Amino acid sequence: MLKYALLGFLNYVPMTGYDLKQRIDRSTSHFWQAKLSQIYTTLKTLEEGGLVTSVVKEQTDRPDRRVYSITLAGRKDLNEWLASPFTELSPKKETLILKMFFSAQMDPQVVLSQLLLQRDLHRRQMEFYRKETREKIRAASEQFPQLDADAKMWEATRRFGEMYEEVYVRWIEEMITLYQ
Repeated sequence: MLKYALLGFLNYVPMTGYDLKQRIDRSTSHFWQAKLSQIYTTLKTLEEGGLVTSVVKEQTDRPDRRVYSITLAGRKDLNEWLASPFTELSPKKETLILKMFFSAQMDPQVVLSQLLLQRDLHRRQMEFYRKETREKIRAASEQFPQLDADAKMWEATRRFGEMYEEVYVRWIEEMITLYQ
């Protein structure tokens, strides 16, 4: 799936691997994350497959930059993927939920302290979506009015992140009540 995240971003504008990492961290990290090493490995594969091309841009005061661009074949592949039906549930991996599943034998105070910490982390993340992420989308929409349809989708995924955190906080609060 990282392949399509990278193609999606490159469909907007050519970028370096580092630029792609920054873009992912600022926009899709609440539902899709990637390490820089994964990005570069995937870019190499995409280039070998003819889905992206790259050019080295020389710089005098810094190391040269390799800038990647989507090809027509890459755009076609991305559009086919976007149009294909998605008929399965995404696998979930939730460390806190796994810990809670096995925590009956633990000291209740240890479990409670983990729950309180997680509640605080998820509340902060929820506020991040409500304020900073919303503001970034608004600013991008104003700066690039031609991306209005994209901004609506960005807002929809931002709202998903916010709602996810709301549910997570509610569940943690129920668990805290069990342990108090």
